[in-house]
Amino acid sequence: MNFDISEEQELLQATIRQYAENECPPTRIRELFDSGEGWEPTFWKGLVEMGVAGLIVAEEHGGAGLELLDLALAAESLAYAGAPGPFFGHSLACLALALAGSPEQQKKWLPRLATGEALGSVALGEEGGAWQPDQWKLEAGSSLSGTKTHVPHAERADVIVVGTAGPGLVLVERESPCVEIEAFDGVDRVRPLATLKLQDAACEILPGGGEAALRLRDAGLVLLAADAFGTARRLLDMCVEYAKQREQFGVTIGHFQALKHQLSNMALEVEPARGLFWYAAHAFDHIPGEAERTAAIAKAHITDGTMQVARDAVEAHGGIGFTWECDVQMWFKRAMFDRAFLGQPSVHRERAAQLAGW
Repeated sequence: MNFDISEEQELLQATIRQYAENECPPTRIRELFDSGEGWEPTFWKGLVEMGVAGLIVAEEHGGAGLELLDLALAAESLAYAGAPGPFFGHSLACLALALAGSPEQQKKWLPRLATGEALGSVALGEEGGAWQPDQWKLEAGSSLSGTKTHVPHAERADVIVVGTAGPGLVLVERESPCVEIEAFDGVDRVRPLATLKLQDAACEILPGGGEAALRLRDAGLVLLAADAFGTARRLLDMCVEYAKQREQFGVTIGHFQALKHQLSNMALEVEPARGLFWYAAHAFDHIPGEAERTAAIAKAHITDGTMQVARDAVEAHGGIGFTWECDVQMWFKRAMFDRAFLGQPSVHRERAAQLAGW
């Protein structure tokens, strides 16, 4: 049995990571943080030209026709580089249409999303931390009224997939009348968030929305786990490099046993997590009976572990690590975003336990 990714997947990862690191070095990411824009049009255009915007879209609609594992590997590479952009929300919007859209809806939107002509996002959160489909209160009929929170890149999205208590998933076009978007400062400013306010707004129901809403949540959890893993790897690499360069008492600090132990513990937290999100992504497409549980476990374990790695990374950099001038802070904030979005780890641990019959 093969537990590794293919050469094609390795190439996909390496290509995306190299492009992201070249086009969005830490200096550029810091500029985006400070400006609050969270958007680099040239960088996103390059990803679109590489086919990243349509990875999960079927070939008949102009995409690559790949699976969630490929999407997760791309998420890991982008996170390693600390890349800005709408990849997360856009990819989930594509997946929602693929899972639940009618043939007409898919024909209308998927080719445009795959080629970057249109940008998609998802609105899954509600007030009070209601991220799960069984917690949603917003109901849709011929129109939609209510509020959704923490919508990624809502100000730039052309179409938003909205989670509802009724049909499950509906489409809302940003430029439609009665759609109001209020941006706010989130913890990770290269992935800006907004509140979506709807008052009798026009919407299109996705026919397969009920079951697809659960699947969409699971896919989101896997992508967050993959993003967190990429974040943890970058933080560890930054610490190792710093330990080789920073000198104290006439030697580099990497010679000190206490720091060696700390870096070893960080590595032990990071490396075993790789297979966890790989398997969760694989289960999503090939082992439906395990998809929900493994997605919950991956999100809970990896985002929690990455947060610990982020804390250790700050300490490993000493006093400078606690200041905004240290690049570690940008990935620290990314780790915070991944841990909180779509529900805290404790929520998903409880779900995983229930699904296991405990």
